Amino acid sequence: MAQKALCIMSGGMDSTLCAYLMKQEGYDIVALHFNYGQRTVRKELAAFRSICEDLGVSESYEIDLDFFKTIGASALTDMTIDVPTGGLEAGVPVTYVPFRNGIFLSIATAIAEKEGCEAIAIGVVEEDSSGYPDCTESFIRAFEKAANLGTKETTAIGIRMPLVHMNKSDIVAEAVQLHVPLHLTWSCYQDEEEACGVCDSCRLRLRGFERAGTKDPVSYRV
Repeated sequence: MAQKALCIMSGGMDSTLCAYLMKQEGYDIVALHFNYGQRTVRKELAAFRSICEDLGVSESYEIDLDFFKTIGASALTDMTIDVPTGGLEAGVPVTYVPFRNGIFLSIATAIAEKEGCEAIAIGVVEEDSSGYPDCTESFIRAFEKAANLGTKETTAIGIRMPLVHMNKSDIVAEAVQLHVPLHLTWSCYQDEEEACGVCDSCRLRLRGFERAGTKDPVSYRV
């Protein structure tokens, strides 16, 4: 019987590649998606469901976390804060959602324990990310230790982050090589029919495709 991996999947390129890498290793995939009041909840959920169908997941979870909108403080969950489009800047951007990955991983740990998963996989990228502090290897390793201290003695969960030291061009190249359905993914911070092409996430994605020497199959407004 194959081991199981719980994959946190936003519907974006990074977490999608992460799930396909885990499948390539022989894991049965349990997919987990969060609807947390983000601007792109509709597009991300549709992407997640399409990717799960292509991936052939054994089980999937869609968790609603409305409290993120109450907390606010992020352009992704507070509609009064504009998504920045002026280009990539140093420091933590206003699109950072406070401790989002910590909260996601806490819930993922509970589901992974219940499902008997040996691994949780998360598509964090440290070297070529938007500067989010909860996307670092040091944070994930610390959380892994805490998760295993706070679960049953018979539970042993490893948190996998296969992309953490990759850049976007590496991610694009790896995804193309594995025939990951990048046309199904959604990375834009805006809720539109076509990706905006100017938000931080779009800029990082487009730069990755350019440096990888291949064309992004997703349509852009600009």
